[in-house]
Amino acid sequence: MSMKRTSVYADPEDLVLIKDASRRRGIPQAEIIREGIRLAAMANRVWDEPLDWPVFEGTAEAVAQDEVRPDDL
Repeated sequence: MSMKRTSVYADPEDLVLIKDASRRRGIPQAEIIREGIRLAAMANRVWDEPLDWPVFEGTAEAVAQDEVRPDDL
């Protein structure tokens, strides 16, 4: 994926946290900033079409959470 250069303003406190994380993880600060941009972009994404979830129909009653046993999963 090609990248485009941009400039942003950031709080000095945030930059200190990014610098510390960069050192701790052994990756460039830019990598952490790109991760943050990607997370923000995905969190604010709007889909063009509504999600088409399947509808399950039946006559059985719903099971309460406390009735589900681990071996039933």
